[in-house]
Amino acid sequence: MPRTTRIALDLASAGAEVSPRLFGTFVEHMGRCVYGGIHEPAHPTADAAGFREDVLQLVRELGATVVRYPGGNFVSGYRWEDGVGPVDERPVRLDAAWHSTESNRVGLHELAAWAERAGLELIEAVNLGTRGAAEAADLLEYANHPGGTARSEQRRANGRDEPFGIRIWCLGNEMDGPWQIGHKTADEYGRLAAETARLMRFHDPSLELVAAGSSNREMSTFGEWERTVLRHTAGLVDHISVHAYYEEQDGDAASFLASNVHLDGYIEDVAAIIDEIRAERGITAPIGISVDEWNVWNQTRWNDVDKDGVLSGGWPEAPRLIEDRYTVTDAVVVGSLLISLIRHADRVSMANLAQLVNVIAPIRCEPGGAAWRQPTFFPFRDAARLARGRVIRPEVETDLVATSRYGEVPRIDAVATSDGDTVALFAVNRGLDGAVRVRVPAAGLRPLGAELLAAPADGDRHATNTAYSSAVASRPLEVREEDDDLVFDLPAVSWASIRLARSRT
Repeated sequence: MPRTTRIALDLASAGAEVSPRLFGTFVEHMGRCVYGGIHEPAHPTADAAGFREDVLQLVRELGATVVRYPGGNFVSGYRWEDGVGPVDERPVRLDAAWHSTESNRVGLHELAAWAERAGLELIEAVNLGTRGAAEAADLLEYANHPGGTARSEQRRANGRDEPFGIRIWCLGNEMDGPWQIGHKTADEYGRLAAETARLMRFHDPSLELVAAGSSNREMSTFGEWERTVLRHTAGLVDHISVHAYYEEQDGDAASFLASNVHLDGYIEDVAAIIDEIRAERGITAPIGISVDEWNVWNQTRWNDVDKDGVLSGGWPEAPRLIEDRYTVTDAVVVGSLLISLIRHADRVSMANLAQLVNVIAPIRCEPGGAAWRQPTFFPFRDAARLARGRVIRPEVETDLVATSRYGEVPRIDAVATSDGDTVALFAVNRGLDGAVRVRVPAAGLRPLGAELLAAPADGDRHATNTAYSSAVASRPLEVREEDDDLVFDLPAVSWASIRLARSRT
C-alpha cells in the first residue's frame, strides 16, 4: 500500500490575495533569449517585426503576466538610447556582461509592442552600473511623458505617439555582485538608488520602484546589504528584490527536491529585515519582496559556453548560453518553488521566472525550426491559470524525508487558493521513492479537474523534451471521492494541480 498523507483545507482561514504579478517572467539581452529566441526575422512564422509567432503562442499559453527587461547583468552596461530610432542606424556594441556583440535591433519600442501582443505588462530596468539618476530620468521622460519635451518628442518621432506608460522600474541589478558592471558597496548603491528614486518620483510619484537586494542568500553581505540599502531607500521604493536559483549538486537529488525550504527561509529573512527597517525609520507604507529572478539551473555546466568562444576570446552575436535541458525533476522543483511564492503572497509582491526563451527557460526553440515546451513549462502554466483569490495554508500530515542540506523535510508540500467559488490545490511529492496516497477531507468540495506532472511510464525522473520528442507533459490526474474524502495518488517526484468546486449549501 502507498504511504498516506492528509491535507486539510480550512476554507475560513484564507489569507493574502494572490497577485497576478507572482507569475512574471524575464527577457534579457543574453544568449538567444531575444535574438534567435523571441525574435528571428528569417523564421517561417516571423511577423512583420521579426518576432516568431510559434514562440509567441507558447508565451501566451504559459500565462505569464509581467516581463522584466532588458536585464539582468546586461542592463548594467546598457545605453538605452542605442535601442531606439531607425533600426538600420542603431550602433553595434560590445556587451561586456555576456562577452557578446549587441546589434540593438530590438529595443524598447520593439519589445514593448511584442509584450502588448503577448499580454505582458512591461517592467523596465535602469542602468545604475555605468550610468545614474540623470539617464534614468531621461528614459522615464522618453517612455512615459505625453509630449512637448525633448525626450518625449524623440519618442514620438520614433513612431510611438502615445506614452508606453511603464509603471514598474527596477533600480539596477545585482549591484552587490563583484561580477556586475559597476559593482558597488551597499552604501554606494543605496545612495545612488535613493537619488534615482527621488528624481524619478519628482517626475511621477505614482511609479513603483524596486531596489536591488542581494544576488543570493549565500552572499557574505546578505542581510547587511538589505539593511543598508533600505536605510537609504525606505519611503522611496515599493519593493526590494530577491534572486534565487537552485540546482542538483553532486547527485544530491533529495536536497534539490527540497529547494523550496531554502526559498521559504530566504523570503522570511528578507521580510524580517524589511519589518526591522520600517520600524526603525517609522515608515508605515509596505515594502514588498520582488523575487524578480528565480529558477532552477545547471550552473556547474556553464563551462560549456567556451565552445562558442564566449569568455575565451571573441565576441559572438547571440551565442548559445546556458540553454539548459530541463527534466521532470527540475519541473517538480519549479512546482515546489511556486508553492513557496504563493504561500508567501502576503510578502512577495512580484516574481519573475528567469528567463523566458532558450536561456534557462521554459520555452526552447531552434533557428528556422521548432519551438517546444520544456518540462518546467507545465507547473508554471498550471499555477498561473489556477491560482486565484486568497491563499490557504493547508495542514499537511505526512512523513519526512532526509536531506543532507536541510535535514528532514515533509515528503508532501502543498498550498491552496480560493476565489470563493473554486479552490485550487497545488501539491508536490518531494520523495525519490514510492507513491503517496493523498486524502483531502471534502468539506463541501468536489473535483473539477486535475493535472499531474511526473515521470513517464518508465519512471525516468531525468526524462526531458526536445524539438523532436515531447516525453514530458501534464496529464490528467484521477481524483476519487471516498467516504468523506477526496483521494488521489502522487508518484515519487511529481507535481499536481487540482481544481475543486466549493459547495454553497
